[in-house]
Amino acid sequence: MSNEQEHTSMRAIAVAREYGSGGGEIARQLAQRLHWQLLDHQIVQRVAQKLGISEDEAEAHDEHIESFATRLLEAMQYAGPQAPLLQDTYEDIVKPVDEKAYQQALNQIIQVATALGQVVIVGRGSQALLASHRDVLRVLIVAPLDLRISYVMKRENLDKAAARERTARKDHERIRALKELHHCDGFDPRLYDLVINTGVLDLHSAVDLTLLALERKAQHLSLPMAELGPGAGVTSYPGHPGDIQLQTPDTQR
Repeated sequence: MSNEQEHTSMRAIAVAREYGSGGGEIARQLAQRLHWQLLDHQIVQRVAQKLGISEDEAEAHDEHIESFATRLLEAMQYAGPQAPLLQDTYEDIVKPVDEKAYQQALNQIIQVATALGQVVIVGRGSQALLASHRDVLRVLIVAPLDLRISYVMKRENLDKAAARERTARKDHERIRALKELHHCDGFDPRLYDLVINTGVLDLHSAVDLTLLALERKAQHLSLPMAELGPGAGVTSYPGHPGDIQLQTPDTQR
């Protein structure tokens, strides 16, 4: 089986990322290398079309969960204590936002795209939504905070304070959304097939490593689950592990 055939037996790559770790760029390069479709901001556009809302309205829900109380308090803060809320502004705030409809549309788009295959999906809970799909490679991209802040400063032309605030806010929003919508910890490594630290590997190397993992996982799709895992293909220790003794200065005398 050729590498191309092995890749096509996999339907998708779900790329989760810490903000500023380069995960979005890695996903773009993966889609380019594989000639697969990229679903990043395009997901927001498709949800907006499906629900008949503007992209700005859909963008407000993108990897973000916010309570009514929070929205109301923030609006009052911006309005100031002496400024009355205008009727249309108040209606925008208190107008019920159908979070359930948004998430249903989002999940349907991700599931349909995965069923069609050959797609790289960036975030949006895809790592949790597709956790039971053996033909999906789930990848988490991380990096040290200081390096992520530097990346955001460079990519978004922000000063250090603004980049730090944006990074912290985006991380918080994504973690909260994943917990509330999928009831899982997005940084639990067991949710992923591969975790890459771009503080150690450059983005191009991260792409190469992901492609290798995609190929290797594809090779194991036909195996029963019972034949997978760290025990696959290994033999017993020649002796009981407890019999292994480490030499100390006392035993060497």
